[in-house]
Amino acid sequence: MPDTIIRNYSHKTFDALIRHGFHPVLARIYSARGIEEPGQLEIDWSRLIPFSRLKNAIVMAQFLAEAIALRKRLLIVADYDSDGATACAVGIRALRKFGAQVGYLVPNRFEYGYGLTPEIVRMAAASPCRPDILITVDNGIASVEGVAEAGRLGMQVLVTDHHLPGDTLPEAAVIVNPNQPGCDFPSKHLSGVGVLFYVMLALRAELRTKGMFAPPRQEPNLGSLLDLVALGTVADVVKLDDNNRLLVQQGLKRIRKGSGCAGINALINIARRDFRQTSTYELGFMIGPRLNAAGRLDDMSLGIECLITDDPARAAQLALQLDTFNRKRQEIESSMRDSALSMLENVFSGSSSLQDSPTLRSSDMFQGAGTSQSNDSARETPNTYALTLFDPGWHQGVIGILASRIKDKFHRPVIAFAPGGQDELKGSGRSIPGFHLRDALDRVSKRCAGLLLKFGGHSAAAGLTIRTCDFEKFCDAFEQTARELLEPADIKRVIETDGDLDESEITLELAEQLMRQAWGQGFPQPAFRSRFHVEDQRVVGQKHLKLKLRKARAETGNSQPESVFLYDAILFLHDAPLPGVIDAVYRLQVNDFKGSASLQFVLEHWSEATMMKS
Repeated sequence: MPDTIIRNYSHKTFDALIRHGFHPVLARIYSARGIEEPGQLEIDWSRLIPFSRLKNAIVMAQFLAEAIALRKRLLIVADYDSDGATACAVGIRALRKFGAQVGYLVPNRFEYGYGLTPEIVRMAAASPCRPDILITVDNGIASVEGVAEAGRLGMQVLVTDHHLPGDTLPEAAVIVNPNQPGCDFPSKHLSGVGVLFYVMLALRAELRTKGMFAPPRQEPNLGSLLDLVALGTVADVVKLDDNNRLLVQQGLKRIRKGSGCAGINALINIARRDFRQTSTYELGFMIGPRLNAAGRLDDMSLGIECLITDDPARAAQLALQLDTFNRKRQEIESSMRDSALSMLENVFSGSSSLQDSPTLRSSDMFQGAGTSQSNDSARETPNTYALTLFDPGWHQGVIGILASRIKDKFHRPVIAFAPGGQDELKGSGRSIPGFHLRDALDRVSKRCAGLLLKFGGHSAAAGLTIRTCDFEKFCDAFEQTARELLEPADIKRVIETDGDLDESEITLELAEQLMRQAWGQGFPQPAFRSRFHVEDQRVVGQKHLKLKLRKARAETGNSQPESVFLYDAILFLHDAPLPGVIDAVYRLQVNDFKGSASLQFVLEHWSEATMMKS
């Protein structure tokens, strides 16, 4: 198990939260995550940052209100991931409630790539219902050429995006992006669906002033879209700051009440989860991957249709298709992961720590092993700071997941490449804390002019395109950039925990309170570290270890008696027996079996315990 540290927290804030009636464990957890006053944890709608703070939201609302009044044809151009799909669904549902003529188009990633490209614009222009206005969701801020092509063909473009802009902004009619220059919106971490939801709030207010909702017409309830906002926000792994947590909590509240849209309900059902127990875990690891699978392997239109239908039967049928795609994606991912780990073992002589290992940088790695030149170079330059991987058999739609898995295992920024056609490689990267991936690629682009044909993204994830012949050059440039931006301590994996729990604190009630909170990027789910005796263990489901654990005596002194309580625990994807005494990092889970709720530990890391100190 990697080294563990206990998160620091403000004792002043801890005391203040205790005075407000917070459970001591919760007070410790929240103060360690930057909560300074109880109001930050409230999910009252009045605490949402107003749309007036988001640059151009009102301007875009006025533009759309006029377009609706003039019966102009609108076309949403979506991204092919969960954020893009949910943003598209929010746009379709809201705009149709407002009386707009609106359709959608989502590019096939394998044919057209990402964003509003000139090719996509020409496809839109050639459609039978030629649009007057294109609305980008979760893309467009880098689509300088695409927006120009739309103008040439007589179409206006409205850009809604959250990705970081480049040096040149597209000449769109209106741009709404919290990260564009001059925008003072306090939450810079809105997802793509969050941005569009804000625009729809502004549009409703604009239509209200125009008398659009005079009786007997009812004003649409945009709160009904918050389940989609929550799903896209969590699945896109944006930082859950106060504003995003409010949006996610409101969405989860709707889902748990059974008020989610037919598509989300169907996806929860196909994943065999209870909608009443839905948490950010289900959104991020159960529903999001099934939705993403359509865009990774086929066409995200399938996912969007699932999210915009109100017919439960059709939603169930579409969810089944998405589940089938996800199973296929898992098989492809497993094969790719085995291939990548084989590369790493071959090049690193079986090392798993990577503390003294080279970058995968030789073009001969296409065959799964490094050349002698690469290995010689590696021996001269140990302590690699980044990993760049490629195999000609890898699937372009799954390299992002692969990069994430390898990043998690080796704690390095990782970029995985797959063939992109026309002598190009498509890359997808994932990063570690302290290494802003999009900024790093920008530095590479400026240092090596022409090396990156396209790139974009944000701090934790990014995509890029390079020429096949430039793979070696990119590897060297990316590694050099990583060395400049990272310190040795940054690439040493350390697990943060919230310390130990006294047995009096380990309760089902605490687990239920933790489950109701929105955890995610920047607001991590609590994890605890304790020592246990393994009293019983058995394999369940052919690949998981079911355990009975008893807390061991504290490491300092023998005066404390051994625990008499046994705790249920599970270790997923592990079927080998554990030693008798372990140190473990775990989280609390509510295990709801046949309507009966019980407490369960989910082990995330473990190691054999050293001798007890006397």
